[in-house]
Amino acid sequence: MPDFSGLPLVIEPSDLLARLETPNLIVVDLTSVARYEAGHIPGARFVDPKRTQLGLPPAPGLLPTQASLQSLFGELGHNPDAIYVVYDDEGGGWAGRFIWLLDVIGHKAYHYLDGGLHAWIAEGLPLSTEAAPAAGGPVALTLHDEPTATREYLQSRLGATDLVIWDARSEGEYTGEKVLAAKGGHIPGAKHFEWTAGMDKTRHLRIRTDMAQILNDLGISKDKEVITHCQTHHRSGFTYLVAKSLGYPRVKGYAGSWGEWGNHPDTPVELPAKN
Repeated sequence: MPDFSGLPLVIEPSDLLARLETPNLIVVDLTSVARYEAGHIPGARFVDPKRTQLGLPPAPGLLPTQASLQSLFGELGHNPDAIYVVYDDEGGGWAGRFIWLLDVIGHKAYHYLDGGLHAWIAEGLPLSTEAAPAAGGPVALTLHDEPTATREYLQSRLGATDLVIWDARSEGEYTGEKVLAAKGGHIPGAKHFEWTAGMDKTRHLRIRTDMAQILNDLGISKDKEVITHCQTHHRSGFTYLVAKSLGYPRVKGYAGSWGEWGNHPDTPVELPAKN
């Protein structure tokens, strides 16, 4: 039986199909209850995307409590030898957010199913309606700070020549025309590339093959520390995933995102110059 060694972070449906019986494989479905019940990848365990976030205003995207993460990963059957394959049905936002969680708990054996459920179904691969039961109780986890940029850290780094901020929100949110917090606009110096623009709609929402060139053209380059955000670090789950998949060595998710930044009294905001 083939194993996952040698496979890149981003894998194809055929890669997973050939490895569904791999020992210690944990396939995570981050779609919705209705979608999961209607049919999911055989053996996949459902995780409600809301459980990947703290869920409290003004910054619902912050990391869940350690206790809730320990319960979640216990239900999945987490262990040091686990190999995760993560997918959703929206092109990678929630799946990327979950990969960020795996980085937070220091677990490095994971893959993203490119195109998620859409790509799997398009290839005519089997679906199951059998729900996977919870594997066990809470497991002990050690949380790591490196994958996450706090507001304080980001403010301390503003203006650094080796920093680039990737704003994954809509154009309207970036320019301040659409305001979803006390303040509109964007973090000073942030580069804008909206998350869904990185998905190839002709290939069932797989990551665009030209993303490396797009990011270089934007100045989001591998020699810089990349901090990505949106409103709640859901959309920027996708952009975090893209940077990781391209081998960027320093990538952080700003979990507080605009929900925190745009509602904090002491954060600077940039708006486009008026003509």
